[in-house]
Amino acid sequence: MNNFICREDSKHPPGAPLQQLEPIAAVATPVGEGAISIVRMSGEGILNIGDKVFQKTTHPQFSFNVAKTHTAHVGNIINQSNQMIDEVVAVLYKTPNSYTTEDSIEFNCHGGVIVTETVLQTLLEAGCRLAEPGEFTRRAFLNGRIDLVQAEAIGEMIHAKTTAAYRSAMAHLKGALSEKLSKLRESLLEACALLELELDFSEEDLEFQNRDEFKHNLSAMLEELEALADSFNYGKFVSEGISTAIIGRPNAGKSTLLNALLGKDRAIVSAIPGTTRDYIEERFVLEGLLFRLIDTAGLRQSADELESEGIKRSYEKIEEADLILYVHDGQNPLSEVETEEIRQLQKRSPHAKFLLLCNKSDKLQSKNNPKLSGLTSGIKPIQISALTQLGFDELKSEMKTVASGMDAIQEGSAIVTNQRHAEAIRLAIERLKVAQSLAKEDAETELITSDLRDALHQIGSIIGQVTTDDILNHIFEKFCIGK
Repeated sequence: MNNFICREDSKHPPGAPLQQLEPIAAVATPVGEGAISIVRMSGEGILNIGDKVFQKTTHPQFSFNVAKTHTAHVGNIINQSNQMIDEVVAVLYKTPNSYTTEDSIEFNCHGGVIVTETVLQTLLEAGCRLAEPGEFTRRAFLNGRIDLVQAEAIGEMIHAKTTAAYRSAMAHLKGALSEKLSKLRESLLEACALLELELDFSEEDLEFQNRDEFKHNLSAMLEELEALADSFNYGKFVSEGISTAIIGRPNAGKSTLLNALLGKDRAIVSAIPGTTRDYIEERFVLEGLLFRLIDTAGLRQSADELESEGIKRSYEKIEEADLILYVHDGQNPLSEVETEEIRQLQKRSPHAKFLLLCNKSDKLQSKNNPKLSGLTSGIKPIQISALTQLGFDELKSEMKTVASGMDAIQEGSAIVTNQRHAEAIRLAIERLKVAQSLAKEDAETELITSDLRDALHQIGSIIGQVTTDDILNHIFEKFCIGK
C-alpha cells in the first residue's frame, strides 16, 4: 500500500525547529574534467561531519556549528587518516535558509573525476549516505520550500532543449501554475466546507452555501480548469516539440530534405525507390523552436514486406503529426495520385498544418507552380531545392509561422506541459461536471460534496498538497543525483 502524504500536515509554524533527515551527500556537477566541481551535503549532523573533514586555512579551530549561514571558507578536505584530499571553498547554508531547508554545505573542489569522487568518498566515510536521484529537491518539497509543480519545473529547466521549454519551466518555477491551481483549490475547499457544514446541521435544514452562487462559482472553476486543459495542446509543443512528418512519393527528396535541415547525413539518399524502409526521427531546433522531424518511407504500393511495414508506420506517424511537409518532385506536374494522396492525408490529420514543398527547383528554368484544384484550402506550395537549399529561407519562415501559432507560451503564463498535470486536471473536470449536473438537479448535498472532494484531491495532487510515495518516486527518479 502507498504511504499517503498530506503535505499541509507536515508544515511547521514559523520559528519552530525543523526536523532534519539523515545526512546525505552527492556530486552536484557533471562528471568529467573541469575547473571546479561541487560536492554537497545536507541533513542532520552535517555541521559535525563538516568539522571532521574540513580544516580552515586561516583558523585551525574553525567550526561550522558557530559559523554564520551563507558564508564561504577556504580550507582543506582531510580524510580519516588526516591526509589532505584537496583545497576547497566550503559554502555554509544553515537551516532553514538553504535549498533543502536543512543544514547544508557545498564544497567547491578542483574539477576532475578522481578528486571529486575522493572528496565525496571522504564525506560518506565521515557519516553521510549517498543521495538518491533528486533527493535534495525532494527534501525541499517535503519541507515546504517549494510545491510539487515547482519541483518538477526544476527538472524541466535542467532538461530544456529550447527557449520556449526554458520559459515554460521558469514560469512554473516562479509559481504561475501553482498560484492558479492553489486559488482554484481554495475556492473548492471553501465550497466543500460550507456544504459539509450543512450536513452537520441537516436537522435544522440550514443553507450555508447559496445554491445559485454555488452554481455560478462551479461554472467559473470549470471554465478555468478547461482553459488549463486546453493549454496542454500548446504545452506538448513546448515539452515534446512539434511533430513534423516529411512525406511524399519515393525519390521526391524527403531524405535529402531531412539531411539538409539537420546539416548532416542522417538518412541514406539513393536514386533507388524504397530506400527508406522505416521512419527516422531527429530533433531540429529553429530559433528556439523544437521540431521533431520524421522522415517517412515513400508512400506507394509495394510487394516488399519490409517496405510495406515502413509505409504502414509512416501513416501512423502522419496521423500523429502537427505539421506535414509533403515533398513533391517539382520537375513534374502534381499527379492525380499525389492529389488524392494529399486529400486522404488531410482527412487523416485534419488538425495538422500542411506545407507542399515543390522540390528540385534548382533543375527548373522557371517556377513550376503545381495546380491545386480539387485540394482543400490551407495548402501553401513552396519552391525549394533540398540539394542546394534554394527556398529554405521561405520554408523556415513558414515553419516558424506555424510554430508561433502553436507556441502560446508568454512570459509568466500558466500553461500545462506535464502529462501528470493534464490527467489530474481532466479527472478534476470530470468530477466537477458531475457535481454541476447534480447541483442543477438539486441532488442531495452529500452526493455533490463527494464529487467536489474528488476534484479537490486531483488538484491537490498536482501541487503536492496530497500525494503518495509512488508518485514522488516516479517524479524524482528522473532527476540526476545531486539535485
